[in-house]
Amino acid sequence: MYDVIAIGCGPFNLGLAALASEVDELDVAVLDSRPEFTWHRGLMFSDAMLQVSFLADLVSLVEPAHHLSFLSFLRANDRLYQFYVREKFHPTRREYESYLRWCAAQLESLHFGHHVRDVVWDGSAFSLTVERGEAVEHFEARHLVVGVGTEPFVPAALAGLPAERLLHSADYLYRRDDFLRAGHVTVVGSGQSGAECFLDLLRAHSPAVSWLTRTAAFTPLDYSKLVLEMTTPSYVDYFHALDEPVRDRLVKEQWRHYKGISADTLEDIHDELYARDLNAAPVELQVGVGVESAAVGPDGAELTMLHGDTGRTFQHTTDVVVAATGYRNRPLPFMDSLQPLLDHDTAGRWILNRNHSASSTTLPNRIFVANADLHSHGVAAPDLGIGAIRNATILNTVAGRELFPLPKSTTFTTFAIPR
Repeated sequence: MYDVIAIGCGPFNLGLAALASEVDELDVAVLDSRPEFTWHRGLMFSDAMLQVSFLADLVSLVEPAHHLSFLSFLRANDRLYQFYVREKFHPTRREYESYLRWCAAQLESLHFGHHVRDVVWDGSAFSLTVERGEAVEHFEARHLVVGVGTEPFVPAALAGLPAERLLHSADYLYRRDDFLRAGHVTVVGSGQSGAECFLDLLRAHSPAVSWLTRTAAFTPLDYSKLVLEMTTPSYVDYFHALDEPVRDRLVKEQWRHYKGISADTLEDIHDELYARDLNAAPVELQVGVGVESAAVGPDGAELTMLHGDTGRTFQHTTDVVVAATGYRNRPLPFMDSLQPLLDHDTAGRWILNRNHSASSTTLPNRIFVANADLHSHGVAAPDLGIGAIRNATILNTVAGRELFPLPKSTTFTTFAIPR
């Protein structure tokens, strides 16, 4: 009988295990179907930077002296002084994954190769049926944390293309060499992933490259200081207290806070475009256009594009397509038997309390959610910087006391009506 079982081992549930490793009174296990911990391998460009400070590690914003902090990782690997002299707060994505793997190697509470097939409530605890290779095992927990993350999303307009003509940006580096041999590569979508794929194609001197997006511009991530206050616990408090329709409207309006492109990446792209122009190599960037449909024709993949401002369609022909079309929350088939016990909003989503637990009038024990709470907790939900705060909140709730002191004020901005 565990106090908490977390399903899925991305950075957020890994952080839960890290914080819990110094709490003797709680018995925590994390189950993941993968054989080992990995993180965004298909987009692990050698120079790709993390978009948040090193302080957004697994523990530092709650316990900066924790033995699994990023600074502890640097010290353990004799890189602390080099990091100091580097004078950059943002690690590379590759170094951050090395840090995460270093943490995972030290946590006995992680169980990889464990696929959760089913979860039921037996009246006193959650009972989990878990596949481990050919064997089937059973676990019990007083509380659950669901953190299975997201999966690549390909819209229906592109889904009809055969695999040899289409890849999602999440798998870009796995098939990069094959796509570089194509005559014409088209990137659809203009978030950070799309920008990095397009930049790599330019640097690799791909024969012809196109970059198409529905947005009105290749929009930079809004990373200004006061805007970043919207990823803090203080803003989460304000956002969570709003009515559901208001929260849904704000999430749509605030996409630039977490879906834009870093200014450095845009600058690098422009430098490459300027140099490529001297060689007259074909390159195309087009904004305000969306894919209506796609099919294979005699000259390759034929995309029917809709020009948003005029409402007119046109044809775009290419050899292969990189779909930088984002991610969606993974389905939760193992939770089917529990769905009737949980409260849902008008859109069918779980109603989530401020402490990240799912609202239920039936269950006495709690199911917590990690990084599937954008609708209830706002733009901070996918931000690595909120992970330690969320996990500390969960562990405090389970323990029934303040294991980890949480910050009381995290912004200079006031969001609510003054008292």
